[in-house]
Amino acid sequence: MTNSHTCKLISESFIKPKYEIEESKQIVHLAPFDLAMISVHYIQKGLLFTTPPTQDIQALLQGLKDSLSIVLTHFYPLAGQLETTQIDEDHHSSLIFIDCNKGPGARFIYATLDMAVSEILSPIDVPRVVQSFFDHDRAVNHDGHVRPLLSVQVTNLLDGIFIGISVNHVVADGTSYWHFINAWSEIHGLCSAKAKSIGISRSPIHDRWFPGTYGPIIKLPFVRPEEYISRYEAPELRERIFRFSSECMAKLKAKANAECCCRDKVSSFQALSALVWRSITRARCLPHSQETSCRLAINNRRRLDPAVSEDYFGNLIQTVRGVAGAGKLLGENLGWAAMVLHQAVAGHNDTAVHNTLKAWMQSPMIYQFGSFFDPCSVMMGSSPRFDMYGNEFGMGKALAILSGYGNKFDGKVSSYPGCEGGGSVDLEICLPPSSMAALESDEEFMKAVTL
Repeated sequence: MTNSHTCKLISESFIKPKYEIEESKQIVHLAPFDLAMISVHYIQKGLLFTTPPTQDIQALLQGLKDSLSIVLTHFYPLAGQLETTQIDEDHHSSLIFIDCNKGPGARFIYATLDMAVSEILSPIDVPRVVQSFFDHDRAVNHDGHVRPLLSVQVTNLLDGIFIGISVNHVVADGTSYWHFINAWSEIHGLCSAKAKSIGISRSPIHDRWFPGTYGPIIKLPFVRPEEYISRYEAPELRERIFRFSSECMAKLKAKANAECCCRDKVSSFQALSALVWRSITRARCLPHSQETSCRLAINNRRRLDPAVSEDYFGNLIQTVRGVAGAGKLLGENLGWAAMVLHQAVAGHNDTAVHNTLKAWMQSPMIYQFGSFFDPCSVMMGSSPRFDMYGNEFGMGKALAILSGYGNKFDGKVSSYPGCEGGGSVDLEICLPPSSMAALESDEEFMKAVTL
């Protein structure tokens, strides 16, 4: 990048909750699904807007700060920091929790960049400069001991605004992340209308969910960060967004169900994931005997019995996995691959979740990108079900959803709702240059892509 294509930091400040909440004086104990995230990156997603003709940037910034301060009264853990205490050398254990009153609050950054919106959206690949639209570049969640758990960067482009939001993944999963942003956008609209109420339509639930008799105090069998924290550096990757219209999604679903002789058992997203799994496996030119897998991020809230509210603020996700030899996967049809994924999802129930947690409690495992995700797998993250385009902040509907450096590796696929709506899906795919070039030439894959 040239100097003209580098973000210029103009100002920074820290935002605290506008009102003191009695509940925020208590610490938040972390559950197993939270603690497992301690070594991965912050969640980094952002919204790209065109600048309205009458936009006053200073008024926009002040409005965002004011509404952020109010929404933090509801999502107060995001204004705190991580804390480690009760380090027991004899039993080789330590306790990590959220201190909601520690630290300066959420970081708010204002930056500028001499680039037009078209320069961000027109290239085939997502430009590398987009990574500079986010704070906490390459930070892992453990850094939340000294860094803010939430950081917002507003970047003023020549004809647009990008709002990049980084949230510590120990504190929130994707469901909670977008719940927070949805609430912030809602409150921003109320502030703009000079409404007196600061209530939100969906209040977060901060009481952490613990399995069975476990919790709320769960100690990790580590005393030094180097025992469980690693700094993953991704290889050279190309990042490209592929769009699938609602019509394409319907065709994929119909094709997959027809080929596996099912009637609407396979969902449109399972069919799409199967297409991606097959196409990337073919692009990698793997040996037929090589085992390959497709992981799907899955929300446990609705899988538990009794179910947990979608308003639960924390991590309640894990992955399910379809496995096949490369030769078998490519030798069968799309419907076969989709059914493998469907069965993996269908088998993930309350018992499966509790069995996973029981095993984790016996031997806590911290996710490490270098070992957890192998170069023969595909990982489908995020979700097209999240309300991303409903967040307008007084600037109308966003043009695109873009992400930062965090949590990217060979085979990572992030799924977003399509900008056109109606069940369309956008996929952000990360692959080494040679594999991406092969994917772009894959007939089965590109036939399904909406150009």
